[in-house]
Amino acid sequence: MTRATTVRAVLAAAVLLVSVFITLTMSPRLGLDLQGGTRMVLQAKDSATVEADRETTDRTLEVLRQRIDSLGVAEPVLTRSGEDRIIVELPDVQDPRQAAAVIGRTAQLSFHEVLGAAPPGTDTAPETCEKRLILPDEQGTRLDLGPVRLSGAGVKDATAFFEAQQAAGWTVKLDFHKDAGKDWTKLTGEAACHPAGDERRRVAIVLDEKVISSPQVDPSVGCQAGLPSGGTQITGSFTAKEARDLALLIKGGALPVPVEIVEQRTVGPTLGAAAIDASAQAALIGAAATALFITFVYRLFGALAAVALAAYGVISYAALVGLGVTLTLPGLAGFVLAIGMAVDANVLVFERAREECQDRPTRSLRSALTTGFQKAFSAVADSNITTLLAAGLLFFLGSGPVKGFGVTLAIGVIASMFSALVIARALTEIAAGSRFVSDYRGVNGIARPGSVRTWLTRKDPQLFRKPVQWLVISTALVAVAVAGIVVRGVDLGVEFTGGRLVEYSTSRPVDVETARSTLADAGFGDAEITTAGDGDISVRTGKLDNDGEHALRTALATEGGETTKVRDELIGPSLGDELRRNALIALGVAVLVQLAYLAVRFRWTFAVGSVIAMVHDVMIVVGAFAWLGRPVDGIFLAALLTVIGYSVNDSVVVFDRVRELWAGNRKTPLATIARRAVLQTVPRTVNTGMGALFILVALAVLGGDSLADFALALLIGIVVGTWSSVFTAVPGALVLERTTTAPPPVPGKSSRRARAPLRDPLDNGARV
Repeated sequence: MTRATTVRAVLAAAVLLVSVFITLTMSPRLGLDLQGGTRMVLQAKDSATVEADRETTDRTLEVLRQRIDSLGVAEPVLTRSGEDRIIVELPDVQDPRQAAAVIGRTAQLSFHEVLGAAPPGTDTAPETCEKRLILPDEQGTRLDLGPVRLSGAGVKDATAFFEAQQAAGWTVKLDFHKDAGKDWTKLTGEAACHPAGDERRRVAIVLDEKVISSPQVDPSVGCQAGLPSGGTQITGSFTAKEARDLALLIKGGALPVPVEIVEQRTVGPTLGAAAIDASAQAALIGAAATALFITFVYRLFGALAAVALAAYGVISYAALVGLGVTLTLPGLAGFVLAIGMAVDANVLVFERAREECQDRPTRSLRSALTTGFQKAFSAVADSNITTLLAAGLLFFLGSGPVKGFGVTLAIGVIASMFSALVIARALTEIAAGSRFVSDYRGVNGIARPGSVRTWLTRKDPQLFRKPVQWLVISTALVAVAVAGIVVRGVDLGVEFTGGRLVEYSTSRPVDVETARSTLADAGFGDAEITTAGDGDISVRTGKLDNDGEHALRTALATEGGETTKVRDELIGPSLGDELRRNALIALGVAVLVQLAYLAVRFRWTFAVGSVIAMVHDVMIVVGAFAWLGRPVDGIFLAALLTVIGYSVNDSVVVFDRVRELWAGNRKTPLATIARRAVLQTVPRTVNTGMGALFILVALAVLGGDSLADFALALLIGIVVGTWSSVFTAVPGALVLERTTTAPPPVPGKSSRRARAPLRDPLDNGARV
C-alpha cells in the first residue's frame, strides 16, 4: 500500500469516526414542516433609509422576542430576513389565531388625549380633525380621541405588581425613555386641567385601534404638572391576569413600526412525521437498489463503492447536524436525492479505468485504476461545480424551505466528492493491490468492458452525420411543451400568486362536489376545492384571514365530522409577486452563470450547446407539468434548478471527453470526435441515471403528495437531460462550429493550396 493510499485511508477513518460520533450524540434541527408548527413572515411597513429600516426592524424583532418569551412558547425562533422582514417560527403552534395571539397585536401602540365622550350615533371624528378617532373604552363608552401624542416606542418597561399598602390591588407601572417621559408628563399635565370625573381627564392607551386602557389622571396631580415618567401607575379593579396582560400589551405592543403578515405556513405534526418516515423509507430502498445495481455492474469495486456510499450518507448527515442546518422537507428530499448523485463520481472513475484496461490489457489493475482517477478528475470537478452553482442560486434567490434544499444539496455534493475521491479510492486501491483481485478479472469488475460498452463498440452507430436532424427532434419536443403552457396554462402555486391554501383531514370521507357545495353555502363560493393525498380536502382561496379560515373549517366539519388542519399556507400578494420575480431571476441567473462557467472551461460553442440543452430541459419539464395540471411552486423551483445542474453535469461529462480526444488529434473531424466521446461516455450516463432513478422512483411512490411532484419533476428532468446532453447539446455545438468555420476560397481566385479538397469538420471523411 502506497503512502498516498495510507493517507487517504487514515483521513477517511478520521472523518468517519467524527461523523459517527456527531450522529450518535447530536440530534438534527427539524424545520417546522417536519416537526409541526407555524411559521410567519412579518414585514415592517415603515420605509426610510436602508440603515433606518434595518435598525427599526431589529428593534421590532427584539420587542417580538420579549413578547413571545413572556408567553412561554417552546423554542421559538425569530430572525431578520433582509432589511424589513422578520421570520417567526413557533413549534407546536397549530392554530394561526393562536399564533397571532402569541405574537401579539402587530399595530403600533399609541397614547391619545381624550377630547370627551362621542355623541350617540357618531362613527367618525369631525371632518375638521382628520387625525381623531372614535373608539369605545373598556366599559363601552365611546371616546373622542385626539391625535397621537406618544408612540409605544417610548415605553421603556411595563410591569404588573400587587400594591398592598395603599389597597390599590393589582397595578401596572410604566417607565418611559427620557424624551418620551417628557411627552408623557406634558400629556397628563394637560389632562389634569379638567375636573375629576371628566372624560377629558383621561388618557387613552390604544393598540390595534382598540382602547386597552383609559385611566383617569389622579386628582392629586395639578394642572400642567403632569405625572413623572418613572413613577406612573395604572390602577383599577384588575385581577392578576388582567394586570399582567395589560403590562404585556403595553410593553410588547411598543413596536417601533407597524408590521403585517406577508407569509404564514402551518404544518400539522402528523404530516411532518409521515414525511420523515416516507423519506427514510425512500432513502433505504433507493440506496439499497442503487448499491445492488452498482455492485452488479462493477462487481467487487461496485460493492466497495456501495460501502463508500454508506459512508457518504453518514458524513453528509453528520455535516447537516454539526453545522446546525435546519432540515426541511425539501432539504430531506435533497439529502435523499444526493445519495443517488453520489454514485456519479465513482461511475466516472470506473468507466475510465475500464477504458484503460480495454486499451492496454497488459497493464496492472492498480495502474489502470490510478489513471482512471486522474482522467476522471476534471469531469468530476466540473460536474460537481455546476451542481454547486445551482445550489448557491437556490440559497441566495430562494426563500424558506428552498434555501434549506440548497444548503442540503451543497453539503451532499461536497460529501459525495470526499466519499468518491478519498474513501472509495482508498478502498479500491487497497483491493487492487491484492493478487487475487488483480488476477481474476470477473471479480474486480473493471478489467473487462461492460455490456453497454461492448454493444456500442460492435454497433458503432454513426450519430452525427446530420446533426440538424437531432435539433429538429428537440425543437419538436419543446414545441409540444410550449403548446401545453399556452393551451393548459401553468398552475402557479400560492407562493407565486398570493392567497391561501389549506389542507384538511376529515374523519368521514367527503367528495369534492359535496365539499364545494357546503363551502359555497357558507359563503366561500370562490374557493377552489381539490382532493389531496389519502382523501384529504385541499382548499385554495384568495384573501382569507384566520377567522375566515376557522369559519371555513367549521363549515367543512358539518359534512366531514372531526376536521383536522394538515397544512396551511398564506402568502401575501406583494410577497407572491416578489417570489415570482425571484424565480424568473433565479432561472435567468442560472443560465448566465452556467454559460459563463462553461465558456471559461470549454469552447464557447460547447458552452452555448450546453445552455441550449439546459433551456430545452427546463421548457419540457415546465410543459409537462402544464399538460399534467400539476402545481408550480417553490418546491418545483428547487427541482427545476436541480434539473439545470444535472443537465449541465451531463453535458460537461460529454464535452470534457470531446476536449480530451480533440486535443490528442486535431486533424480528426469534430463530428467523429464527438461521436467517439458520446459512445465512450454513454455507459457512465446510463449507470449514473439509473442510480438517481432508483432514488426518485422511491420518493415518488413513497413520498406522498409533499414529495411526489418534486420527484416527478426530477424524473422528467433526468430522462430529458440524458437525451439532451447527447442529442441536443452536441449537435448544437457541431452546428455552431460549422457556422463559425472559415468559408472556402472564392472561385476564380484559387491558388494551388486553395484547389486542394477541404475537409468538412462535420463529415466523417467526406470531401467538398
